[in-house]
Amino acid sequence: MKSLSLARPHAIMMVGIPGSGKTFFASKFAETFNAPYISANDIAALARDEEASSQLTAMVVELAVKTKQTFIYEGNTETRAHRTEFAKWARSQGYQPMLVWVQTDPRAAEERSLKYNGITADDFRSIARTFSPPHPTEHPVVISGRHTFASQLKVVLNHLAKARPTASVSAPERAPQSAPSSSRPIRVQ
Repeated sequence: MKSLSLARPHAIMMVGIPGSGKTFFASKFAETFNAPYISANDIAALARDEEASSQLTAMVVELAVKTKQTFIYEGNTETRAHRTEFAKWARSQGYQPMLVWVQTDPRAAEERSLKYNGITADDFRSIARTFSPPHPTEHPVVISGRHTFASQLKVVLNHLAKARPTASVSAPERAPQSAPSSSRPIRVQ
């Protein structure tokens, strides 16, 4: 895909309940934008415990940030507090945070989760209950987990097109900070 010539790189955060289509869309966006895709859940599957998982995820996110390129992140974004912390950290690194909220009917999402994610119905319901939908002040880009990638890509591209530079003004340099604790993966017990 041709470069979008964004004013600054984006930290694209995938948000939604389990089975909504976050992983599918995240991997397709990463492929389309030729951008790194960081899955905290994939890292957690390889880590020896939650602490190691958190440290490894933070390390991978910090490496991605050093590239100053847009990246896709899927992980501990179920609460507004976690998303706010991640967005604040992304801004401190010179990134424009962007929430992509994948909305899907909860019943369909539960069926997908049970079939493909290997979680139990109780686990799904527990995670879904703790999920806090993005607040309008978070300015989420809402896509549907029921529609094709091509149609939902247009929604995201329209949002990114608004982020193109209008003048050659560079963002101020900020001191680097460690990745936020919100990079901890969602743990399903």
